[in-house]
Amino acid sequence: MAFPERAGGLRELKGTLHPRKARFARALQANDAVSILSMLFDRLYVLRNQLIHGGATWNSRVNRAQIRDGAAILGFLVPVFIELMMDHAHEDWGRPFYPVTEG
Repeated sequence: MAFPERAGGLRELKGTLHPRKARFARALQANDAVSILSMLFDRLYVLRNQLIHGGATWNSRVNRAQIRDGAAILGFLVPVFIELMMDHAHEDWGRPFYPVTEG
């Protein structure tokens, strides 16, 4: 079954993949960590949305490699972020988006 061509459609999505790869390659060559991390977190957010909204279901084979890669990336980065925040506890990190509440 083919996907219907809606506003933007599949063709537009396919057309954006090559420029994204080229933009990532340029950022990598320029050692532009901010752009690289921004693109990485954008892709992780897409993967998160697929998991949360049912694009990848339990025990399916869809996106398994991407899920493993995403988990490995987050497994590496989250402890680094926590350590940075703990080492700089005096910094104003802003209000948490999901503050702990008493039940």
